[in-house]
Amino acid sequence: MTTTQTTPATTAMTAAPMTGTQASLYQQLRAHLAALKLHDAAQHLPEVLATAQAEQLSMTATLERLLAVEVDATQARRLAGRLRFACLPTPATLADFDYDAAPAVNKKLIEELATCRYLDTATNILLIGPPGVGKTHLAVGLGRAAAEAGYRTYFTTAADLAARCHRAAIEGRWATTMRFFAGPTLLVIDELGYLPLPGEAASALFQVVSQRYLKTSIVLTTNRGVASWGEVLGDTTVAAAMLDRLLHRSVVLNLDGDSYRLRDHHARADTLRQATTGTRRPLQ
Repeated sequence: MTTTQTTPATTAMTAAPMTGTQASLYQQLRAHLAALKLHDAAQHLPEVLATAQAEQLSMTATLERLLAVEVDATQARRLAGRLRFACLPTPATLADFDYDAAPAVNKKLIEELATCRYLDTATNILLIGPPGVGKTHLAVGLGRAAAEAGYRTYFTTAADLAARCHRAAIEGRWATTMRFFAGPTLLVIDELGYLPLPGEAASALFQVVSQRYLKTSIVLTTNRGVASWGEVLGDTTVAAAMLDRLLHRSVVLNLDGDSYRLRDHHARADTLRQATTGTRRPLQ
């Protein structure tokens, strides 16, 4: 015996036809929703009314269900907008971070940071370690968690930030650019120390850090220990002043271990050896 699953749409189609007065009120209700720009509520009105009739919901419960549709759609649009603005380079999340491959990472600390409570106190997070140990993954994950929690977030690399500030200085937009980098609740600066920075980069980075000091948070990744920042920035005085502001209220995570990319390479090579030789011994 075949059964047919009933859905709100099919319920709406099988409901008793509306009277002329009911049809008029229905159209007026849709018009009111459209006038208030509650377009998702207007679109889902037929199925919500059909469900309310089938489940014998009260007027209050029906109204709550209709407005919940609009609220959910609005929140989804706002989140999509925050993620577009954030410019996160990958879909990485904190939930899919491989702690087994990074035993030095304190999982409980990352879970605490995922709550975004550190943003309420304008605390900075420094991720320090060699290439390939998951610093960018964690930084992107923290940025995504902040955006999902409703905070304005922006991701950039240290090199891109310096280049953008350099162009702004040449084009007379320095103040505007500084306001832009001061705006987000969370600013993620990736890859400090990976590429040589021009002479004015130290000044630009210092200005950004100084503007955000004790107001908003920075997540910064670097492959160089703080003792080397004078060399990275080419100015020990500026490096010391910037570190003073970053570390005043901060969480510092030192990551170590083998590169994820090297581990993947070795795993693929091992798989190839097994496929071609039937053993785990290196090819002769």
